[in-house]
Amino acid sequence: MNTLPPEPDPVPTTPPSATQRVIAAFERVSEVDRPELWTTLRAIEDVLVDAKAVDERVKAGEVLPLAGTVIAVKDVIDVAGQPTTAGCPSFARVPETSATVVARLTAAGAVVLGKTNLDQFGYGLTGTRSPYGAVTAAWDRTKVAGGSSCGSAVAVALGIVDLALGTDTAGSGRIPAALNAVVGLKPTLGLLPMTGVLPTSRSYDSVSVFATGLAAGRHALALMTGPDGVDPGTRPWPADVRLGAGDHPRIAIPDKAGLAPLSAAARLAFEDTVTRLAVTGAIIAPIAFDAFREAGELVYTGSLDAESYAVIGEFLGKDPADSDPTVATLIHAAGGHTAHAFAADKHRLAELKVRAAQALDGFDALLVPTVPDHPDLAEALADPIGVSHRLATYSSFVNVLDLAAVTVPVLPGDRRPFGVTFVTRAFEDQIALDLATVCTDEPMTHYPEPGEDLVVFGAHLRGQPLNSRLTELGARFTGPVRTAERYRMVLLATEPPQPGVLEDVDGSGLDGERWRLSPAALGRFTATLPEPFVLARVELEDGSKVLAVRCEKDATTAAPGLERYESWRGYVRFTSTAGPRGHG
Repeated sequence: MNTLPPEPDPVPTTPPSATQRVIAAFERVSEVDRPELWTTLRAIEDVLVDAKAVDERVKAGEVLPLAGTVIAVKDVIDVAGQPTTAGCPSFARVPETSATVVARLTAAGAVVLGKTNLDQFGYGLTGTRSPYGAVTAAWDRTKVAGGSSCGSAVAVALGIVDLALGTDTAGSGRIPAALNAVVGLKPTLGLLPMTGVLPTSRSYDSVSVFATGLAAGRHALALMTGPDGVDPGTRPWPADVRLGAGDHPRIAIPDKAGLAPLSAAARLAFEDTVTRLAVTGAIIAPIAFDAFREAGELVYTGSLDAESYAVIGEFLGKDPADSDPTVATLIHAAGGHTAHAFAADKHRLAELKVRAAQALDGFDALLVPTVPDHPDLAEALADPIGVSHRLATYSSFVNVLDLAAVTVPVLPGDRRPFGVTFVTRAFEDQIALDLATVCTDEPMTHYPEPGEDLVVFGAHLRGQPLNSRLTELGARFTGPVRTAERYRMVLLATEPPQPGVLEDVDGSGLDGERWRLSPAALGRFTATLPEPFVLARVELEDGSKVLAVRCEKDATTAAPGLERYESWRGYVRFTSTAGPRGHG
């Protein structure tokens, strides 16, 4: 069967209560009849207890951003009171506390429906390596669902849950997203704590999110992001993080050789996506894909999987009867790597990281197909290692090169679910999220990295001469704004003319733009402002106060007023000029 996902139901004006949503989730579980999705599906009575507690908290006036949200959790991530099996029943243990990421979601009102099936120990990319059964694609039972976070992705795709957590080392948070027509978010390593998560690789593993849309996925990421004081692998945001790519982002794509593995349908879908981006103003250019390909191959042909042996090798060394034969074979082999081979591969990886950075120099992101094709289930069962390796062609390099990634669904020529992935440098997750909205037609939403909002009124506006001063600093346009009704513009005696914004009881509201800059970028921007320009707070029409480019009042004594104009663009259009140059 090859059935496309149904169109989503219209968003209700009033979200369902947590109790209503849980009842709907269990009804959907019965409708789809996919027991292989779960290692543990909680009893409805227990889930309703949690849901009613959420409803009571909301009724008492508590603000819970995820109230009415049902989630599923990959079974390498701890949920208090539920067994963590990692897809191997004899490995099971019952944790007393939830993983940090789960605890943060449930504190925000989410209710856990159950633990999802996976390639055993998170080791695989097909969704077939589990004693709980092979998980097939949501819309075609003859096709693989992708792994290892297969159960989580399919549970979202089938509308059972609103969000699901997975993990991602070599593509497990992206490949199942592409093959089941959902969004997959793989954040920068270290942004989400791994406390309470059994990793496939401690150095290269990350919690990931599956959602039906970017906004919902980003919201979940925001709630889970930040150190917990326990995980030593968490990392702080850099002070100079880039938050935006401007109106004409530069996007790299693999060169002809890099795209050679694609099926005909996948190639068409990828080319359509490239065209769509170009139409929006993106600048697309091919780059050599060799460094990325070699880094990805090192994951499979080198000794980096020694980290997996360090996590589960001792357990599998006991040869448990319920271990998956393919997983056990690969992990046993990983235990044979020598320390000097591991050191050599780490050095080789560092060299490839430099080459990859050079290839991406001058670009804001790399766009790749998420997978080369969509394998049949029978093929994956017959060649479990080969098919998994093939599926990793465009995903396995991301974490070892310390990159972030966002996968969104697109439809190829044969109308089967497919996906593309926007890859960015570490901590530039926001840029990937914004670029991906072109494919999903969603509004841009904000990831909570540190930064400061800045309102501009003149030459720094989009399309004006000094806008590049913002975009080159990685500033992110977040939307138009209007001030409260006590501000006015004057025409400064500069060459060329520029606007000065003053506070005046006789003023009227002004139109401007809000941009967001990292702390370091704001400092550099401020250093470029010549007299008489200063940064000072303005009040917006919604009552909030934000930094803005203003001017010193003493410099405006003889400046003619522009009271008849509510925006600098209005003045520019009226005077029929090509646009002022200078600061504003």
